[in-house]
Amino acid sequence: MPNSFGKIFTVSTWGESHGPAVGVVVDGCPPGLPLDISDIQPDLDRRRPGQSALVTPRKEADGVEILSGVFEGRTTGTPISLLVRNADARPGAYDEMREKFRPSHADFTYQTKFGLRDHRGGGRSSARETTGRVAAGAIAKKILAFAGPVEIRAYVTRVQDLAIPDGADLAFPSLTDVEQTPVRCPHPETAAAMIRRIEEVRAQGDSVGGVIRCRVRGVPPGLGEPVFDRLEADLAKAMLSLPATKGFEIGSGFAGTYLRGSEHNDAYVPKGGTVGTLTNRSGGIQGGISNGEEIYFNVAFKPTATIMKSQQTVDPEGRPAELTGRGRHDPCVLPRAVPIVEAMAALVVVDHWMRHAAQNKVFKF
Repeated sequence: MPNSFGKIFTVSTWGESHGPAVGVVVDGCPPGLPLDISDIQPDLDRRRPGQSALVTPRKEADGVEILSGVFEGRTTGTPISLLVRNADARPGAYDEMREKFRPSHADFTYQTKFGLRDHRGGGRSSARETTGRVAAGAIAKKILAFAGPVEIRAYVTRVQDLAIPDGADLAFPSLTDVEQTPVRCPHPETAAAMIRRIEEVRAQGDSVGGVIRCRVRGVPPGLGEPVFDRLEADLAKAMLSLPATKGFEIGSGFAGTYLRGSEHNDAYVPKGGTVGTLTNRSGGIQGGISNGEEIYFNVAFKPTATIMKSQQTVDPEGRPAELTGRGRHDPCVLPRAVPIVEAMAALVVVDHWMRHAAQNKVFKF
C-alpha cells in the first residue's frame, strides 16, 4: 500500500496533522539492537515545530512512545510501533479551507481522488506525517552505525537565491556545524543572510523554498540493484515522496550535462588497499550500485503553499473564491526538512544493505 516504504526494512506511517496522534510501524528490524527512546527523540527534536523563530509556532514536544518490538532495551525482531501524540492541534483555524482549495496544496487533488478530505491542516498531506519517518529513520541510523559505520549529514545549501559559495562545503560537516544556526546551513555568513530572508518573507506573509544537500559516507560498494531498484532511483523516490519536494539530482546532476565524457568520467585509482575513483561526479553510485565513494545528492523544496497573503482560488463547485491562509505554518520548510531528508536516506541505505545481504551473503554455492 502507498503508506509503506521499503522491501525488507519496511515502514508504514499513520495519522493526520490534527488527529489524536501520528506514528509509524517499523518491520524487519534485526533482533538484538539496543534501542530506547533516547535513540529516537533527538532526531524528532530536530524536526518538531516551535523550535525556533524561523518555523511554525505550533507547540509540540513530539515525545515518542515505544509500544512494541522492544524488550529489556533490545529489539525483538517483531514490528516496532512508535507513537507521537498531537498536543497542540487547532483544527478551527482551518474551517475556511473546508470549502476552499489552497493554491499549490493537495486539497484539490485529495478531494478529487478520494471524494472527501481531512481539511484540518491538510490531514494526511501535512508534513506532520513525516514525524513517523524521522522516528523510523533514527532506528535505521543506529543500525548503520553498527554496520558501517555510516554517516549521513544533510544541510541547507540554498534559500531562494542565497547559496553557499562554490567550494565552501567541500569538507564533510559535523552535526555541530549544521546545528549552529536555526536554518541548518553550515556556512555562517550564508546562514545569517538566509535567516534574514526567511524573517523578511514571514513578515510579509509569504514563503520561500530552496535546496538541501545530503551526503552519505561509509557505504560499502555493492548496494543497489542494476535495473528498476537502482540505489539512486530509490533515493529519488524517497526524497520526492516528501512534502514540498520538486527536484532531485545526484552527483554532478544537471551540471554534468555541460561536460564531455572525457571531462565527466571518474577515473579508477588504487585507494586504501581497494579500488576508488579520482573524482566523484557519479555521486557514489554507478550502474545503480554503490561504488564505495561518498554518496551525495540535492533535493529541491518549493515555497510553502499555505501563505498569509490573499490568493485567488475556487470552491468545490468551481466557483471563484478568495482565500487567506490561517493557522500556523513554516515560512520556509528547509530547516525542519533536514532531519527528514537524513531519515529517508537512512531508510533506503538500510533496506538495500539488507537486500544485498539476503541475495549475496546468506547462500554460498
